[in-house]
Amino acid sequence: MLLHGFPEGAFIWDEVMQGVASAARCVAPNLRGYERSSAPTDVQAYRAKHLVTDIAALIEVIGAPIDLLVAHDWGGAVAWSLAAQRPELINQLLIINSPHPATFLRELRGNPAQQAASAYMNFLCRPDAAALLAENDFARLWPFFTNMGGSSWLGDAGRAQYRTLWQQGLQGPLNYYRASPLRPPSSATDAIHTLALAPGLVTVNLPTTVLWGDADIALPTALLDGLDAFVSQLDVLRVAGASHWIVHERPALVVETVARLLAVTPRRTGP
Repeated sequence: MLLHGFPEGAFIWDEVMQGVASAARCVAPNLRGYERSSAPTDVQAYRAKHLVTDIAALIEVIGAPIDLLVAHDWGGAVAWSLAAQRPELINQLLIINSPHPATFLRELRGNPAQQAASAYMNFLCRPDAAALLAENDFARLWPFFTNMGGSSWLGDAGRAQYRTLWQQGLQGPLNYYRASPLRPPSSATDAIHTLALAPGLVTVNLPTTVLWGDADIALPTALLDGLDAFVSQLDVLRVAGASHWIVHERPALVVETVARLLAVTPRRTGP
């Protein structure tokens, strides 16, 4: 199973799934609030416990345990929690540029560099964020890609695919940010100052591979420091020069990593 992030859709996994489809059954859902998935209007419906429940229920319908859960960005946030809280549903975990909640909390609370890198999160929580992002053919959304290496892979076809996705609504995706306390503090009373994560909610005791593009300007590699304190069976693969959008930039590498973890032979894909 493969989980996408923001501002993506399930289609980001198409090339990866094609690469292993001959040897593995692949499922890539649109997360709550995206495309044609259910999209409740209540911000509280996007709290982590509900997102985890969604994916747990889907896995149970498909047949647990699944061999591998692959996740990027917000999909990774869901996957970290699911792996910690419902390990019986998953045999292995592959996280792609998505911070573990405990290291993210540490960095957001005490590292000015991470606070600056994540400042955009507070903008995305604004009540008018969806309208502002949609203006002028999503002029404020494209830089999420183009400022982080998007010029190398975001062609006309990719823009058309993303445009179609975003035209179906942005409020659901933005509600992930609004519902989460994990964002840079803007006042002394913000929840992040007192937030405590119980070890049982964040400790992962599954074989876990982290594939990390080290040129991710939103999620610096300091987020990997101390990760082994929360993940007992950890393998970190750093990819020099790759950005947050490594799934688009290095699809062959992602396919190879998935195939290796599944012990299958991948079909050759693009670069």
